[in-house]
Amino acid sequence: MKKPDVDRPSTWKQYRSGMCNGCYSGCCTMPVEIKLSDLIRLGLTDEDEAAGSVKKLAKRLSKEGIIQSYRQGTEFFMLTQKSNSDCLFLDSVTRLCTVYEKRPDTCRQFPSIGPRPGFCPGASAK
Repeated sequence: MKKPDVDRPSTWKQYRSGMCNGCYSGCCTMPVEIKLSDLIRLGLTDEDEAAGSVKKLAKRLSKEGIIQSYRQGTEFFMLTQKSNSDCLFLDSVTRLCTVYEKRPDTCRQFPSIGPRPGFCPGASAK
């Protein structure tokens, strides 16, 4: 049986309880779209700055290397990924999220949402 490919949702395995135990963080290598509320929870901005110009905020976060883009139409910010495609907040040694308690809603809701709801790219073939 082949290992699931993060870039090919058709290879993903159906999610089941406990699947994240011992996972190699496959979902943490996919692009992460976040909202303004996530940026506030992460401590990357505050309510005052968020109430101002979102475009200015996006420009600042882009300059700081935290986001790679902002879509005004959807109001989604795209988090920057490391050169190996890891999430900005994924520890490269432990493969654990460094902001787990404050993680974005996209991460909290995965795999209920995503390219293939109910399926996971991180399952090993057993």
